[in-house]
Amino acid sequence: MAFIDYYSILGIPKTANADEIKKAYRKLARKHHPDINPNDEEAKRKFQQVNEANEVLSDPDKRKKYDEYGENWKHAEEYEKARQQQSQNGGFADYANFGGGFGGSTSYSFGGDEGGFSDFFESLFGNMGGSSGRRSARGFRGQDYSSELHLSLRDVYQTHKRTISINGKNLRITIPAGASDGQVIKLAGQGGPGSNGGPDGDLYITFVISEDPDFKRVGNDLYTTVGLNLYTAVLGGEEMVNTFTGKVKLKVAAGTQNGTKVRLKGKGFPIYKKDGQFGDLIITYSVQIPANLTDGQRELFEQLAKS
Repeated sequence: MAFIDYYSILGIPKTANADEIKKAYRKLARKHHPDINPNDEEAKRKFQQVNEANEVLSDPDKRKKYDEYGENWKHAEEYEKARQQQSQNGGFADYANFGGGFGGSTSYSFGGDEGGFSDFFESLFGNMGGSSGRRSARGFRGQDYSSELHLSLRDVYQTHKRTISINGKNLRITIPAGASDGQVIKLAGQGGPGSNGGPDGDLYITFVISEDPDFKRVGNDLYTTVGLNLYTAVLGGEEMVNTFTGKVKLKVAAGTQNGTKVRLKGKGFPIYKKDGQFGDLIITYSVQIPANLTDGQRELFEQLAKS
């Protein structure tokens, strides 16, 4: 039963706080989860390692005991007796019964059943499971699940409901208007089942929003480019342009230059969880130079050039 370095398993320093432990655990649990790596024994083994490391380091009492004894865990009981003897004998303790060194390799010996604990764990924290020797007497929270939901920009323009299927279960979820690419929502209790009466895990859904062919989203603002013919750019006039919700008529000032930007207030993207509030639409005019001029048109341009 060799020493197991739980900090190395989670890839965190010994000074890591609770949030850092939780973040590292979730990342690795999702990476090695059996649902994502079916029939992969190595992933299953690492998944068990990650769970055991989190079980110890996320519990202040277990972490304190683990940090105090570390690789000297085999001699924890003897150490406690010696320390009590030292107190009783005026500072002198008999360490003769310790025997052997305190070193140990970092190999792992985890239980074969999913969710079981290694011999190292049970030796350090006691037998936690009645006759089986592998189960905790108290309930354990189920594993968190993660999934991706692919959406278009138009899908998240307004709040709507959608049915998704996760692990054979149909779930009705709400897609909030103004959701962002990469945003994660949590569905409490929709993850893996708890054990021994423990609560179910949670389901984390990441929104993957594809780019729109006509509009680019930057924060709550939308950007688009509108072609403007040369005659309207020079003389001014009106131009019908597309917004995200339909066409609008804009007045074009005479002498409008290529690259001119026009901002339409409130015609952008809905602001997340702020009903009725929207960003802006920024339109960039692209002046189109006429091609294949007739002789008459060319002559007119030549006259303009001379003037």
